[in-house]
Amino acid sequence: MLKILLVPLLAVAASGAAAAALLASPGWWAVAAPLLLLAVTAGHDLVQRRHSVLRNYPLLGHLRFGLEALRPELQQYFIERNFDGRPFDRDVRGIVYERAKGTDAEEPFGTELDLYQSGSEYLAPSMAPRPVPEHPPRVRIGGPACTRPYDMALLNVSAMSFGSLSANAVLALNTGAHAGGFAHDTGEGGLSAYHLRPGGDLVWEIGTGYFGCRTEDGGFDERQFAEKASHPQVKCVSLKISQGAKPGIGGVLPGAKVNAEIARVRGVPQGETVISPPYHRVYSTPRELVRFLARLREPADGKPVGFKLCVGSRRQFLAVCKAMLDEDLTPDFVIVDGAEGGTGAAPLEFADNVGLPLSEGLMAVHNALVGTALRDRIRIGASGKVATGSDIVKRLIQGADYTNAARAMMFAVGCIQAQRCHTNTCPVGVATQDARRARALDVGDKAQRVRRYQEATVKSALQIMASLGVDDPAGLRPHMLLHRVDPHTVRSYAELHTWLTPGQLLASPPESWADDWTTADPDRFTH
Repeated sequence: MLKILLVPLLAVAASGAAAAALLASPGWWAVAAPLLLLAVTAGHDLVQRRHSVLRNYPLLGHLRFGLEALRPELQQYFIERNFDGRPFDRDVRGIVYERAKGTDAEEPFGTELDLYQSGSEYLAPSMAPRPVPEHPPRVRIGGPACTRPYDMALLNVSAMSFGSLSANAVLALNTGAHAGGFAHDTGEGGLSAYHLRPGGDLVWEIGTGYFGCRTEDGGFDERQFAEKASHPQVKCVSLKISQGAKPGIGGVLPGAKVNAEIARVRGVPQGETVISPPYHRVYSTPRELVRFLARLREPADGKPVGFKLCVGSRRQFLAVCKAMLDEDLTPDFVIVDGAEGGTGAAPLEFADNVGLPLSEGLMAVHNALVGTALRDRIRIGASGKVATGSDIVKRLIQGADYTNAARAMMFAVGCIQAQRCHTNTCPVGVATQDARRARALDVGDKAQRVRRYQEATVKSALQIMASLGVDDPAGLRPHMLLHRVDPHTVRSYAELHTWLTPGQLLASPPESWADDWTTADPDRFTH
């Protein structure tokens, strides 16, 4: 309310000062002119559509942009003085913002990264680079039992639920996905009108709470599932087993965010905190998981069905592979979520200490599927701090077929990392159900930013692949990604890791995999 009254209050004050200048003393113009300028600026802030911060915080929001303008100079100051013993890393958020605004360009000077620091990674360019493909490649998702395969883009919107995100944020993401021809994962919060209205392709994610296909007692409702999975915009169905930022516990949506609309979409009581269970009711063994995934395909009308997980135990994933072989049933895709992924609400110790990082999880899943001769039937998606073209290329080398981005997509719609997601007071209208705050996010403007960011990032990935001498992701190999072991030693991923050959686990498991393969049980999740 205060921000709405700000402009008339300033106008009244400016008019009063101007009257005093005309009737009493010209010295009052020193007061009237600044007040009038402030009134005009505040009015413009409220009606402009480019900056959510200014729409929610007229006048005050300019302080943020002033500090942001100083950031490069401040960073350089501290770099030159080696302020904390190391240089700043390149600002990935800045890269996303520039691409989203359509102003991404080459920068002067050299890298800000220390390539001689242990743990640093870089890609090996070829002396015979290839032309950059004119059209980005797509990934066909659909195994032998899938009758309606889907062609996935190299970069897509990762799982973020309506409820965690505002209606305007969801609308902007899906409108951008529709304009750019890439997919939008709904997150586990159900299938809302805001996912469906713009017309973008959807991956409908179903979590342990079964929101959107939930019985009154919290179980899975196949009738509701069939009704919603048949929607033409739903292209794939993903069963969420675990999330990278909080594997082993369910999601949390604070009661302050559970308004009547959220409650209706999720099928839960209004105003009450929603806590998803840490486990699924529909299966308890690897074999039951595989059977349930196969069971979903018929009511999903033959669309691709898969699951998402943060890998913790290689043995348990091998148990799922054994169940696939025994039952001759395979999902169409597996999404590997890295432990470094983000979330709006999770215990800090889980975010920092539980689950495998994306690189290790990807390689474990890829090799397990290759070693069991299932890789050609199942596509792998990767999510967890994927933001740049080089991130995409590295993940493809490590075993993925495509990638998903959440945090970077939030940056594209205006997130400034205020870290108020759980409080319902997001200052830019991204992670809030407060209608007044959400209004600040202009759907049309932010949708174009999402489209531009995705397009520029995929283009960057293709340029990097071409520099490696590759014109198709299928040509990427582990030796193209280098890792500095120590200041004097560099090894490629081909040297550092074991890469299984098709069917190798079935014929003769290597020593490093033998114990896990032997003890993996398709009827028990043995850690």
